[in-house]
Amino acid sequence: MDRRLFLLALGAFATSTVAFVFAGLLPLIAEDIGISVAEAGYLVSAFSLAYAVGTPVLSALTGAFDRRRVIGLALICFIAGNLAAGASASMLPLFLAQVVMGMSAGLFAATAQAAAVMLAGPERRAAAISAVVGGTTFAVALGAPAGSLFAQFVGWRGEFFALAVIGTFCLTALWLRLPRDLLATSSTLAERVMVIRRPGVFPAIVITFLYLAGGFTLIAYLGPVAIEGAGLSRAVLPAVLLAYGIGAIIGNYASGRLADRLGPTRVIVFAMIATASFALLISAVLRWAPEAAAGPLLVALVVPWGVVGWTFVPAQASRIVGAAPAVAHLTLALNASAIYLGIGFGSLVGGRVLETAGVESLGVVAAVFPTAALLLLAAGRARKARVAAAGI
Repeated sequence: MDRRLFLLALGAFATSTVAFVFAGLLPLIAEDIGISVAEAGYLVSAFSLAYAVGTPVLSALTGAFDRRRVIGLALICFIAGNLAAGASASMLPLFLAQVVMGMSAGLFAATAQAAAVMLAGPERRAAAISAVVGGTTFAVALGAPAGSLFAQFVGWRGEFFALAVIGTFCLTALWLRLPRDLLATSSTLAERVMVIRRPGVFPAIVITFLYLAGGFTLIAYLGPVAIEGAGLSRAVLPAVLLAYGIGAIIGNYASGRLADRLGPTRVIVFAMIATASFALLISAVLRWAPEAAAGPLLVALVVPWGVVGWTFVPAQASRIVGAAPAVAHLTLALNASAIYLGIGFGSLVGGRVLETAGVESLGVVAAVFPTAALLLLAAGRARKARVAAAGI
């Protein structure tokens, strides 16, 4: 495989780590700048919503430009955002820095996937995209716990400065290694958005949004869940994130194979039911388990929770491609926006739950979203069955 794909994957790792490392950084940020953890959760939403909204807009605006230059611009903005975040002394500049990072991360992800396909050729398109997306998976599995552990020693500011260093390395390497005049076929913003009118695409995008919103109602506040809810020490939090990340890698790896064998819809249904069940189980542990048992029980749950949670993403991508294969590059981009829109919305919801109902209620509210997604999927399948029956 072209080694430049691994550089693109490293860039995806750096730009995606910001979204997932917050679970370990929120307590540190809140304590340092004098806000509540729930208020610090707005930073997750700022990054994720900027990613979701900015990606299709910026991708359309830069679609006709040289991919090498767009990647360079995205990484420069990402580096600047991290430096600004590390230098921030209050909520407002830190919030604005997350917006810059979210938009630049989304532009990098979309452009890097397009560049990967062009470097690998159409016959290796799936493998090329998988290599770049793998950087995001490792951001969950390794970037989040490593960043959280690193922040325990150098502070949360040092974590942002470290991401700026990684971004600078990626910028230098990709600028030197990527070919010039790497041009892709561009699509207007209207073309990107109107693909949602294809049969089955809009409900699938909504299901992605609901599922991720439910997941990050709880995941974004894993720090308070572990420390305040389960009584674990702050030093143990990186290990909890690592356990979840290991589960995510297993689930991501297993999902594609299960989807090929059983069909993506069955895998998605399993993920929805299992994720809702784990969210309720975590809330039950926090509310009713003895204090000495809550911590060990939470640690025991995070690996299987990560496994079942991350079986959804690859299977859902496969299902969306199947709904409209001819415009897969556009539907997958919309799906990516829905993922980060869900992350941002779920973080907002989780923050409000944390403030008003306490950490024990996070899982209960989190379970509502995959349940709603499951009902939407069931309603769609029932509608298709009625249409098919009427046509016979």
